[in-house]
Amino acid sequence: MGAAAVRSKLALLFLFSACLLLPSIQARKITYCTKKSYAVEVEDVVISPDPLKAGKPSTFTIKASTGQAFTGGKLDLEVLLFGVKVHSEAHEICEKTACPISAGKFVLSHTQTLPGITPPGLYTLRLKMEDEKKQQLTCVSFKFQIALGESVSSI
Repeated sequence: MGAAAVRSKLALLFLFSACLLLPSIQARKITYCTKKSYAVEVEDVVISPDPLKAGKPSTFTIKASTGQAFTGGKLDLEVLLFGVKVHSEAHEICEKTACPISAGKFVLSHTQTLPGITPPGLYTLRLKMEDEKKQQLTCVSFKFQIALGESVSSI
């Protein structure tokens, strides 16, 4: 095999490796539920580990900002697989961040362990937030991946 063939194969290997890494360094796409403006703007979502593993703890960190202060409210989470709701839960905002929330930047954090039987795949999480007066503050969705967890041998 000639030097040109080796360089060609190395270039192809490099390109393939870059394609595998690219999704992990790109920002996660956040989609708002409607085109109206919301009082809370979600700036970034960090998921750890990424992809999530069934049966292992995972943390969602939502970086957001607001132009108005509020003292509390509710967070509704829905998880969809192929557009079908497979899980939902509700939390008090003050369970996920320090309250009251002042105008400016803030972070919400949620950690939980997925059931070991959670099927792998590409999921969508829809997050809705409302203040203590039940006024909707934001509604966003984003995709995340669940990979197979580590298998445990019984032998």
